[in-house]
Amino acid sequence: MRSSKAPQPMPSAPSAQSVPAVAVSRRPPPSDPDLVERPGPAVPGWLAVLVGLTALAGAATTLWRARPLSGAQLPPLQWAALAGCAVVAVVAFGGLTRGRTGSAWVLSLFGRYRGTVRRTGLAWISPFVLRRRIDVRLRHWRSEPIAVVDAEGSALRVVVLVVWSVRDTARALFSVDDHLGYLREQVEAAAARVLSQLPADAFRGDAPTLRNAEAVGDALTRMLAAECRPVGIAVFSAQPTRIEYAPEVAAAMQRRQIAALDAKHRDSVLTGVIDAVDDTVTRLTTRGLVELDDFERQALVKDLTVAFYTRRGGPAPQNQE
Repeated sequence: MRSSKAPQPMPSAPSAQSVPAVAVSRRPPPSDPDLVERPGPAVPGWLAVLVGLTALAGAATTLWRARPLSGAQLPPLQWAALAGCAVVAVVAFGGLTRGRTGSAWVLSLFGRYRGTVRRTGLAWISPFVLRRRIDVRLRHWRSEPIAVVDAEGSALRVVVLVVWSVRDTARALFSVDDHLGYLREQVEAAAARVLSQLPADAFRGDAPTLRNAEAVGDALTRMLAAECRPVGIAVFSAQPTRIEYAPEVAAAMQRRQIAALDAKHRDSVLTGVIDAVDDTVTRLTTRGLVELDDFERQALVKDLTVAFYTRRGGPAPQNQE
């Protein structure tokens, strides 16, 4: 009778190149929900130029119509008209600015955020607000060597290449004192957390290591993006370009690597020799070429092992009584 219980799938073996996911369990930095980028007040520059020229033309017309004689005073009404035209011209021409591709103007008035202008070309922005230009292009930054430790406590030096941009200009300027400095500090903190999860090298076996740059970069990107999102910075990629041992431990780690490679080579050579000896003895006995008792078999195995092992470049194994 067949069982109605469905067979359970066999658990897959962990990949040697996988990197354990670093859980971003900490709460992200708090952000002001009201501090969000919004369009700022701005008009096309040609309109401001037209208004300014109109005001200058009005002032010239007022002076031409008055045509005051030498030493005569203008009437108060004409003085008021001239003053009004001058104020309009100063405001119109004083607010002209040039918007650049890849940059934006962040406006504030009396310390309060008033909006962001991403307009390119000639534009007019009120001269009574404070304007701060910010770069919103896709940028990359290469860190200096960062001192970290791996899962085994070995001192490392890592260089990280970060591709990022300012997505929310309001949060980038007003939620932190310096968004560039904040990004640099978060890169160091994220690198220290991610690289401490695995050893730099696996001297025994095929355990996951930090040499899998793609998996390490994915974990680093996820963590850094979560930390920088509340301050208006979008992180697209954070990849370690160089991971090496610190100078004070580099020589010791190199000797350890050489010893591990030598031991691995010896194991592979010995495995091949044992297989060759076993095949040789089996063929001799199955074909009836020789008849060996236990003592003779042991002696033959020993002699063949020494011969094959020496021929393959390894030192002859010592006889241990």
